Amino acid sequence: MSDLRLVLASASPRRRELLALLGIPFLVDPPQVDETLPERSPDVPAVARRLARHKALAVADRHPGAVVLAADTIVALRGRLLGKPSNPAEAEAMLRLLMGREHRVVTAVAVTRGRRALVSHASTRVRLRNFADGELHAYARSGDAFDKAGAYAIQDGAFRPVESYSGCYCNVVGLPLALAAELLARAGVPVAVSVQSLLPQCSSCPLWRDRAGRVPLVSTIQRR
Repeated sequence: MSDLRLVLASASPRRRELLALLGIPFLVDPPQVDETLPERSPDVPAVARRLARHKALAVADRHPGAVVLAADTIVALRGRLLGKPSNPAEAEAMLRLLMGREHRVVTAVAVTRGRRALVSHASTRVRLRNFADGELHAYARSGDAFDKAGAYAIQDGAFRPVESYSGCYCNVVGLPLALAAELLARAGVPVAVSVQSLLPQCSSCPLWRDRAGRVPLVSTIQRR
């Protein structure tokens, strides 16, 4: 096990739960940064990557010598970017916009060691089911949507918003584990985890497919 300290720069309980599956001890230190999104963008991954990097570097300043991991998730439909709703009306409007349509969920992951940032992203295609007016209205006012990009959670077993998806499941939850593990290994944090020990959906994840169930160990970070 590496002697490097790992810090998760996120207040998200879902990212905390996902990162814990990799079996690496870590501290949690949420960033205090402006996460305001542009209303539209032709390059959604670039927006997500910039925000993830900004979060990681903001927290890295408070933890000299540590490896810091941050992520940013954006829901996008035809160039329109959806972050977290701030009230029930916004939550309902987002879900009405998304229901019955295929959209993209992009999560960027940034891992820093010192001032060097490794950044990548994953994209998943998601289609929400159609909602009855009553259940949509009730869900939007339940408060469950307010900390979720696009106002929904793929793992919500009660509301069950997702009809189908193509790509990485964990990416939609908020942290693509295969990508996070790869970046951590490149930053000098050894990761060796069996896909079978993760979520059931990870066994069919395309991001893990070329790794044969394990992440390669990398001991050093390459500098230019």
